[in-house]
Amino acid sequence: MPPPPSLEGSHVRLEPLSADHVDGLIVAATGDRSSFEYTVVPDDRDAMADYVARALGHAADGDQVPFATVSLALDRVVGSTRFYELEPWDWAGISPDAVPVAPLGAVDRASIGHTWLDPAVQRSPVNTEAKLLMLDHAFDAWGVRAVRLQTDARNARSRAAIARLGCSLDGVLRADRPAADGTVRDSAVFSLLADEWPAARARLVGRLTG
Repeated sequence: MPPPPSLEGSHVRLEPLSADHVDGLIVAATGDRSSFEYTVVPDDRDAMADYVARALGHAADGDQVPFATVSLALDRVVGSTRFYELEPWDWAGISPDAVPVAPLGAVDRASIGHTWLDPAVQRSPVNTEAKLLMLDHAFDAWGVRAVRLQTDARNARSRAAIARLGCSLDGVLRADRPAADGTVRDSAVFSLLADEWPAARARLVGRLTG
């Protein structure tokens, strides 16, 4: 599955992440960091370079598609996001008569995450449009059946933002992974299904144009 090109709207451009974005990411990450309590966001150049290198390693393995988030209004990098956990399901051995919908593409389910933004563009159209562009790509270009988004279960602000996208809470995975603050994280897992996307999309477009 080839990675997507830059995804661009009226407020944001998602550029395939590269080492050239490190300096811009540092500017975005080293102002007010109070909103990064539950998110891994490097705070110096060496750590950011390593963060980007590890993301590019996952991209080379084919299991992640990372982006730098660029605000068109500010004309600069304001954060990062990515597709990850790109999951093809194993349909082998299942009778065609038992499968009401034939496999659509190379990926049946994808996750969107590792998302963080400069506080200067938080609560702005940047994040909403970025999610719109990514969800459009996942459902329309890749033909996925579901998109997952998850966050630290303690992060009420992030949970509310994911719910506003039209996602439903599937549940909380206890002791799921290391948390950004060094504790063990419980993860609130949300999903959006392909047949739910048209209505959710219409609401997102309305938020951006209303």
